[in-house]
Formats: sequence, C-alpha cells, structure tokens
Amino acid sequence: MKQISVLIIGAGSRGNVYAELAAGMPERAKVVGVAEPREDFRGKFLEKYPIEPQYVFADWRQAAELPRFADAVVIATQDAMHVEPAVAFAEKGYHVMLEKPMAPNEADCRRIFQAVNGKVIFAVGHVMRYTLYSRAMKRLLDSGAIGEIVSLQHLEAVGFWHQAHSFVRGNWGNEGKSSPMLLAKSCHDTDWIRYMMGKRCLQVSSFGNLKHFRRENQPAGAADRCLDCQVEASCPYSAPRFYLGKVEKGELGWPVDILAANPTTESITEALRSGPYGRCVYACDNDVVDHQVLNMLFEGGSTAVFTMTAFNRGYDRITRVFGTHGEVYGDGSKIEHYDFLSGETKEVDINAGDHTLAGGHGGGDGGLLDSFIDAIAENDPSKILSGPEESLETHLMVFAAERARKEERVVDVVTSVTV
Repeated sequence: MKQISVLIIGAGSRGNVYAELAAGMPERAKVVGVAEPREDFRGKFLEKYPIEPQYVFADWRQAAELPRFADAVVIATQDAMHVEPAVAFAEKGYHVMLEKPMAPNEADCRRIFQAVNGKVIFAVGHVMRYTLYSRAMKRLLDSGAIGEIVSLQHLEAVGFWHQAHSFVRGNWGNEGKSSPMLLAKSCHDTDWIRYMMGKRCLQVSSFGNLKHFRRENQPAGAADRCLDCQVEASCPYSAPRFYLGKVEKGELGWPVDILAANPTTESITEALRSGPYGRCVYACDNDVVDHQVLNMLFEGGSTAVFTMTAFNRGYDRITRVFGTHGEVYGDGSKIEHYDFLSGETKEVDINAGDHTLAGGHGGGDGGLLDSFIDAIAENDPSKILSGPEESLETHLMVFAAERARKEERVVDVVTSVTV
C-alpha cells in the first residue's frame, strides 16, 4: 500500500493526536508538514516529528501557496478557522480530514461542502461513528434484532470539570468566538444519533440555557481569579486544585498541556495567574448553555431525544433504543439487548468482527484516521462513514435545533444539500 503523506494544520491537542496516530502506522502514513502559529507548540511538535524546514509554517497560508506537497491535510484549527483552509487545500487537490464541527455557521458548512464534494476524499472528525462500540451497536440495529426503531434516548454527561475547562474558561465558552455548545461539543451526538437511526431528521425542538456559570452565582467573597480567592478551597471548580493536582500526579497530557506546552508546577501556576484557565468560573465571558435537551422527529415517525448536561462527574454517553421487537441499552463500553419474544437479555460482543483500534474516544480517533488513509490509498470514499453529504446534513440538524431553542418553536430541518 502506498504511504500517504499528511500535512497537519494546527499543532494543538487534536493535531497532535492525529500526528501521533499517523506516526504509529509508518508503512501507511507519514507527517511531512505542519503549520502552527505558536512557536512553543510548533517547536514541541518538531521534536517528535522531524519535518524538512521548507514544510514548517507559522501560517497555513504559507503552505497553501506552495504546489501540493502532501496527499492529505488534517485541519485541526479552532472552529471559526476551518472554512478558509478547508476550501484552499481542497482546491489544491489535497484530501481533507477536518476536525469537527465543519464550521460555526450554515453558510460556511455549505461552502466547504461545495469545495470537497465529489472532488477530494473528505472526512469530518465525527469519531464516535468509528469506535468498536458504535460499530457493534450499528450492526445490531441494522440486523433487525429489535425490529423497527421507534424511539431513542441519548445522554451526554459532559462532566463538571470538562464544562469548566472547555466551555466556561476555555476556547468554546463564548458562542461569538467559537460556536454554540450543541455544535462545539454535541455535533458528535447529533451525528451519531442520525447514524444509528439510519433516516433523515425532519423536525426539531430544543430547550436549554446557561443556568449556573453566571456572575450572580459567584460565592460571597470570591475573587475573579482562583489564585487570589479566599473561598477557592471550598469551590468544586477550583482551577489550582484541578490543574496543579494533575501536575502533582504526573498527569501532564490533556487538559494541562492546553495551558502550557511543557507543563510544570511553575508553568501551570503562571498560566493560572495570567491566562484564561485561572479565571473564576463565575467571572468569565462564557455564554454557551450548560444544559440542553433536543427532540427530533425522523422519517417514518420515529423519534429521538438528546440531553447534554454539565452537572455530573463525567462518563461515557448512555443510550437506550426502543424497537418493535426489543430494546437496547449501551453505555460506551457495554451493550445489552433485550428480546421481547424470548424475554432474554444478552450482552453484545463489541469486539466481534473488528480489529483493535488505537487512540482516544474509545478508538474512534484511530478508526477515523485508519479509514481516511484507506480511502485515499484505495480511492474509495465509501471507506468514510460520514462523507460530505451526511456530515452537512447532521450539521444542519444542529443549526435548526439552535433556531428552535432561541425562537421557542418547532423547526423543520432543511437537509437538501442544494439549498
């Protein structure tokens, strides 16, 4: 099989994940270029992946100006920075793997779709489709084991600490700077629900708001920075306890490596003193919701409901699927199938028929990259489980849901890719 050369745009957390996975399959893929504006992150990346100097860039535009020098590009920039590089590299003939979401708005999603559809291999980072768990769940549902799907319930327990890190203090806390919570975090889930239902979503309604992480809920005597706060020790959202506690345990990967390229007690303390992650969760510029429900009507009358909430310890998604002949329960690592006729409950073998997948998200990161590399090597877009049209469709579900939430009404999902 031909070795596929890969250019990484954005050497942050997600860019490093895919670079590491590519390096783990040297006979099939090789990282040959990187674009990253932060010198310390770029330098750390180059320590791990030796790249010829002419293919190291501070700005992705410098890479796009050159004749195509790689087979594929992985775009792992911030959400609002996806559309320009995705379109530019697709027009250069690069096959494109784009971190989710495609873009923060419908117009840019459609622009990316037009640039890639039928022209290059394209994959969005909907890694939940690629896990062993999801593949086993999809096989079971498609087999007709529970008859026709009537309804589905799906819960995303974000976790109080993850909400505080990413969606209050972090890059995705403010909709104007990133995107709505349902898009930034839970487009994984709308995409996964669409995949399991196997039908188009027709209508949605949604409710949700920013209930807790607000200035009026700041405890009496609290300061706007945790390091200056007299009540920090009694706060469950204490930044020093969380980040410095991980450093003390030697846990130097995500999320502490978001605060500093080389996490130490000193570097993390300085980041908490002067950077966004040291702010009080009640004194940030966040405005995305901290809880939300989404109701969906699918073709044929089937329904689904999705709940996202920050207020839990954080654990895998929990799903129940109700069919005419049985029901299924899944928690990310276990699937149970109850059959109406026999009255028996059986646990499904998640590993049956699949090889071991590497990487995070239950193997989904490795599964996505594996499929992307195969699709390019074999010139077979069907290897991608979420191609351009369906990826656009599941993003349109999110945009419709946000209209429904903000306008307090039921909204039709216009999924036509030609609109």
